[in-house]
Amino acid sequence: MKGIEVKNVSKAFGKVNALRDVSVTFEKEKIYGLLGRNGAGKSTLFNVITNRIFPDEGMVFIDGETSAGNDSALQKIFMMSEKNYYPETMRLSEVIRWTREFYPDFDTEYARELAGRFGLDLRKKVKGLSTGYGSIFKIILTLSSNADYLLFDEPILGLDANHRDMFYKILLEKYSQNPCTVVLSTHLIEEVSGVIEDVVIIRQGEILKQASQEELLANAFVITGNAAEVDRFTEGKKILGTESLGGFKTVYLSEFVEKSSLPSGLELSKMDLQKYFIQLTNHEGGEMA
Repeated sequence: MKGIEVKNVSKAFGKVNALRDVSVTFEKEKIYGLLGRNGAGKSTLFNVITNRIFPDEGMVFIDGETSAGNDSALQKIFMMSEKNYYPETMRLSEVIRWTREFYPDFDTEYARELAGRFGLDLRKKVKGLSTGYGSIFKIILTLSSNADYLLFDEPILGLDANHRDMFYKILLEKYSQNPCTVVLSTHLIEEVSGVIEDVVIIRQGEILKQASQEELLANAFVITGNAAEVDRFTEGKKILGTESLGGFKTVYLSEFVEKSSLPSGLELSKMDLQKYFIQLTNHEGGEMA
């Protein structure tokens, strides 16, 4: 199979179960959003995929090959991490040179072009970078690697609005010119919703959903109105969550609703991805019957 395939992976740190029997697939040439709150297991999953930590159970396959100890398979992946793995006294130009030693398809000229677009001086040392420019430099390395699989772990940490917008535009430019698999791990859902195609939602080390964004939101509706009328209409339906204020009630549904079926006095609207995520992860068991 082509792609990254995670099969029945579990990982615990002491009494904390960071991943619980996780199975998920990232197919070739798609842009994914790996969505979860802080501590949901996103970084642990990335570290298991890239062989930086070893799972207690389960396996990871890259294009059908096991990733464990497999340098040729792991060379297909470039991961941008929140952590800095470069010597702090090294100049950015040197980091680029050394990165090319490990990734033969690394595009040095493209890296320099991106540095110019972001206003990053490659003569600087790693320790001289602010949080935002540290993220920008790691973004540049990741995009310039030309790896088949690009994993971004909280890529916009410390970026201002202008640089975040630049990142999303450059990412889509790169993807259109050289399609690859991109996985954006983030808890800032509203911003990435216009970029990602497929969604993987993780909570407390478990995968709640994997589907295209279009498929998820096709069955995500909000019903608002008089509490008693809303309760009557939504009885027996798949409820993600509810909100009440006095005699007024809002119910979030995860099933299709025909507008013509709505009683007079109730309002129907679509859910966006961020609202869907909030309601799904708020509820202890995912969806309520």
